[in-house]
Amino acid sequence: MDLGIRGKRALVTASSKGLGRGCAEALAEAGCNLVLNARGADALEETAASIRDRFGVEVTAVAADIVSEDGRARVLEAAGAVDILVTNAGGPPPGLWSDWSREDFIAALDANMLTPIALMQATLPGMMERGWGRVVNITSVSVKSPVAVLGLSNSARTGLTGFVAGTSRQVAPHGVVINNLLPGIHATDRATSLDKGVSEQQGVSMDEAQKQREATIPARRYGTPEEFGQTCAFMCSQYAGFMVGQNVLLDGGATNVTL
Repeated sequence: MDLGIRGKRALVTASSKGLGRGCAEALAEAGCNLVLNARGADALEETAASIRDRFGVEVTAVAADIVSEDGRARVLEAAGAVDILVTNAGGPPPGLWSDWSREDFIAALDANMLTPIALMQATLPGMMERGWGRVVNITSVSVKSPVAVLGLSNSARTGLTGFVAGTSRQVAPHGVVINNLLPGIHATDRATSLDKGVSEQQGVSMDEAQKQREATIPARRYGTPEEFGQTCAFMCSQYAGFMVGQNVLLDGGATNVTL
């Protein structure tokens, strides 16, 4: 299906691997020119080269910490006038509610709430002026169903969700659409890290740890970066113009909710 975004310029943060890379590849397949960002230069350059070779689109890679003001400024300068923004960042570490300090919360808010907001504030005016734009924020299933040990993430990502709920309705009349994409467990480094923790705590193999987690998912498997990316690409497409301020779960049915 032609998504109608060939030639659009897309900025995807934290896109050297995992879900961010899945989104970048799907957008490139749809014909978008890309600006990619991650902190690790080597992995980022490998991803950029791979996408150029596979899809023949223009790819600009900017190695920078998107959470820092300097890094964000460098990425935005390189990006220029973007039509599509996909915000992504790794989540804060797990822990216990009684152990988190003010500084822990501020760090989580910086990475998972304030940085996506700053990116939207920088790119939305241009989209509105041109009469077309798409923003997809990669958040988490914890927005719908909080995970106790991920309280820092629960708090920051829910704050971002509230910002999007109001802002999306304000920019929609200008042809600009903002939505959130909520991943459950996918086959990424994050899942490997979680499985490793279970393996070490329970004294079981990594394979057994994965099987335990898969048993909690109605689809009985982990998601893939590829299918996540294709969902993101659709949300950035010409067909998503009537989808405003939504939180789209992609978790294999693991979040047991009706609405």
